[in-house]
Amino acid sequence: MKKKTPIKNSPGMLAVNTIKTLSMDGVQRANSGHPGMPMGAADYAYILWSRYLRHNPAHPEWPDRDRFILSPGHGSMLLYSLLHLSGYDVSIDDLKEFRQWGSKTPGHPEYGCLPGVEMTTGPLGQGFATGIGMAIASKMTAARFNNKKHSIVNNRVFGIVSDGDLMEGISTEAASLAGHLRLDNIIYIYDDNKITIDGGTDISFSEDVGDKFKAMGWHVIWTDGHDHAAITQALDEAVAGSDKPKLIIAATHIANGSPGKQDTSAAHGSPLGEDEIAATKKNIGWKYKKEFFVPAQVYRIFEERNSELDKEYKRWKRTLKAWEKANPGLARLRKSMIDKELPRNLEKKLADAVPGEVKATRAFSGIVLQAAAKMAPGLAGGSADLAPSNKTFINGEKTVCASDFKGRNFHFGIREHAMGAALNGMALYGGFIPYGGTFLIFSDYMRASIRLAALMKQQVIYVFTHDSFYVGEDGPTHQPVEHLSALRAIPGLNVMRPADGVETAYSWAAALRRTDGPTMLSLTRQGVPLIERERPLKPADFMKGGYVISHETGRAPEVVILAAGSEVGLALEAKKQLGGAGDMIRVVSMPCHELFDQQTERYRHSVIPKDCDNIVAVEAGSPQCWYKYAGRNGLMLGIDHFGESAPGKVLAEKFGFTPDIVASKIKEAYSL
Repeated sequence: MKKKTPIKNSPGMLAVNTIKTLSMDGVQRANSGHPGMPMGAADYAYILWSRYLRHNPAHPEWPDRDRFILSPGHGSMLLYSLLHLSGYDVSIDDLKEFRQWGSKTPGHPEYGCLPGVEMTTGPLGQGFATGIGMAIASKMTAARFNNKKHSIVNNRVFGIVSDGDLMEGISTEAASLAGHLRLDNIIYIYDDNKITIDGGTDISFSEDVGDKFKAMGWHVIWTDGHDHAAITQALDEAVAGSDKPKLIIAATHIANGSPGKQDTSAAHGSPLGEDEIAATKKNIGWKYKKEFFVPAQVYRIFEERNSELDKEYKRWKRTLKAWEKANPGLARLRKSMIDKELPRNLEKKLADAVPGEVKATRAFSGIVLQAAAKMAPGLAGGSADLAPSNKTFINGEKTVCASDFKGRNFHFGIREHAMGAALNGMALYGGFIPYGGTFLIFSDYMRASIRLAALMKQQVIYVFTHDSFYVGEDGPTHQPVEHLSALRAIPGLNVMRPADGVETAYSWAAALRRTDGPTMLSLTRQGVPLIERERPLKPADFMKGGYVISHETGRAPEVVILAAGSEVGLALEAKKQLGGAGDMIRVVSMPCHELFDQQTERYRHSVIPKDCDNIVAVEAGSPQCWYKYAGRNGLMLGIDHFGESAPGKVLAEKFGFTPDIVASKIKEAYSL
């Protein structure tokens, strides 16, 4: 198609220039930000939002809305400008408060700050990969509820992705998964401006992006990102296209229209400056002197679009009502999934499923998962090619594949990065409680996604097994040491390390009931001993994160042993080996530090007496996270070095994790 340059004073170009000037003004006022990307993307972003994106500013939570993701979150003024023009609850004053304390318009889009922001973006590649999870969830929802007569799920995932997004490895993993699943409801626009912070992309990036994505099963379209007719043609092809995910490669100029900074790295992460802004406004034919100005004609463009979208929303509401009437059973299921309904006696049912046997907690978890899946229809997930080890397969359920999305099991492949982000996308989409499994050591690959799940307060469950040096013969590369302390350091992540079957059941219950953040299950490869409790463990006691599992005789303990997971049984056996001296020892099971820290000071002191100075912490990992309980003078029985390749029982003896060695160290430390 012959290039048709839009007329400068046309309504479309007026809207494009409004987006540019709002972005320039916002970054300049903040004296911080990234004006170049919003200016370069303004043309195709305007076309997308004013003609293709299905959403409703009056009902931003509309379930069947299209999702829009700005993966290069540094270009946030583009999104904020579009939200304002589209009629969302984003005022001009909000745009003026860009990047300021307490504002609704932070430096990178943050989920929950504004309606219309579908996820927190900023770490490059995360938006790209999370959108894949949203597309999967959309396909799964459609497979469950659409029928020949009524279609209530028809949404798509649109996104803008950058050079930086495509350089990050997580995007390649996610793109590979999307191509394998033939996610034709994905339409990404690649902002190919050939500029990074360090300079032109040619200094570090020379691959053929189009051929690469074609090889991964994507439908690739090339277009001029500033030619409105060409953009329209590309989007038409993408919307009506093949049974593949779509990537539109849009050639653009960063800081398009800026006489002095177009196509330069200087426009990437710094304000243009007042003189350059004035020159740019003159160059693009902007005749308005007032900052943050929106011509009435531009508002009308988006108001007319909103009128069309409102009609579409009302049609959907009528379809939904007719579908609910015709399918009452499915309607109840849909409501149950959206509301994440769980039975009141969830804890009991899960605990009843656990056999009284010596098993690894990963094995107990696999048993509990089967019971949980029957009570939580939105529970779905899998592992990164480790289902037999992680015990993450739901028996009797199908596996999600390109030809059938009705299943609840996933084979994510050896793609931990992509799995972590996809789980976030499924959670954000709604209706599902996603879980993903791998070995604890490989949580390193997922850390950025785990952090975002916590930041966005999303219900994601991580099933991390092989949680200590007891992995054994696989050696130090597979034996986590610092991981528990590192993951416990993430704000908002609940790390559950159960000691036996009943604690594993209650850990799953805690994860299922927690809807305001992610939960990690840390599970053993090796069998854990049967624990003989002084009294049956009540769910309410477990949910406090730490409780006395073995009391001292007498008025107060002389020594308190804190332990979690497989080391709880070890601590109890060490107490027995101390004989009469053991009568003065209290053993505390600490399955979740985060829940324990949320309890009242009175409760915490009832478990760990504040006047007891003899505190022992026992865990087969870094002791760093235990100092807040044991103090500087506490006895730390942990691992501060990498493991070795040998059978787990040999390592336990070599590293000092046997009952007799633990008992002797306690006896020596406190002269018992």
